[in-house]
Amino acid sequence: MSKLVLLLVLVSRVTSYPTTDAPIGSPPLVRVQPRHVHLALGETPDTMSVTWSTVDQTVESIALLYHDGEEEQFTGSATQFVDGGEKHLSQWIHKVVMTKLQGNHTYRYRVGSGQGWSDVLEMKTLPSGENWSPRLALFGDMGNENAVSLPLIQREVGEGVYDAVIHVGDMAYDMAEDNGERGDIFMEQIEPIASMVPYMTCPGNHEYHYNFSNYKARFNMPGDNRNMFFSFNIGPVHFVSVSTEFYYFLNYGLKPVIAQYTWLEKDLASVDRSKHPWIVLFGHRPMYCTNDDRDDCTKFETRTRTGLPLIKCGDLNSY
Repeated sequence: MSKLVLLLVLVSRVTSYPTTDAPIGSPPLVRVQPRHVHLALGETPDTMSVTWSTVDQTVESIALLYHDGEEEQFTGSATQFVDGGEKHLSQWIHKVVMTKLQGNHTYRYRVGSGQGWSDVLEMKTLPSGENWSPRLALFGDMGNENAVSLPLIQREVGEGVYDAVIHVGDMAYDMAEDNGERGDIFMEQIEPIASMVPYMTCPGNHEYHYNFSNYKARFNMPGDNRNMFFSFNIGPVHFVSVSTEFYYFLNYGLKPVIAQYTWLEKDLASVDRSKHPWIVLFGHRPMYCTNDDRDDCTKFETRTRTGLPLIKCGDLNSY
């Protein structure tokens, strides 16, 4: 009995010391621990952005990159996001852009701050130039429940099957449900994918809540600036991401429709077809239909119908 008592006393003394240098009154470590880590292509070929979330604000937003036995530090910023639900739950969305990355190179990295770090993760950059064939996973309409393709995509990304992922709208079904907690669960589900390869997106009709606030806050796309339209290049392909939802949720105004159209004309005119002979536009709702779904295919036309060389759409769950 005496030995047992002595052991308990020793444990008490060891655990009584603080395990962090956090100041008195700081939030619990779990509330400043990085979560929902995901990548996106940067605005230039040698950059990649990484985004993550913490429940409480941290004093810094840092990405640490490990390569050739060295550690390189990149700093960014964080913005508070308050969900539009009854509880008005809030979190801080952090974004850091990593620059001067080598093409077709595997890096180890972690994100966070002096208050808490993520696991050490691994990512691979895209090959340089245009003379190569991209390997992509393209899908839409994937929610928290019945996400039957998710385990396969998680495994194949780990095996190096894909260079990038494009999610063509409708996420979590819906990210705003349960005061945004369904969106948190979804971001946890895709982290094994999105922390390894760029996870490129466009909004779908299930992101409409509170003027698409969950989508705008959680995903940082290159040159998007919360407009929900942008473009990027992968190898010989120029990708254009648009919001088809502007034409259906007109209660949010006509300004986004006009802005997107004006931007699209300029973007397409700027493409160097000698370098990027392929143009792929993707949006959630289809321009053309192969079935008689009455949601978006009445008379086999939609409000978004137009002409482009190639298109990838979701919403109908018909691929």
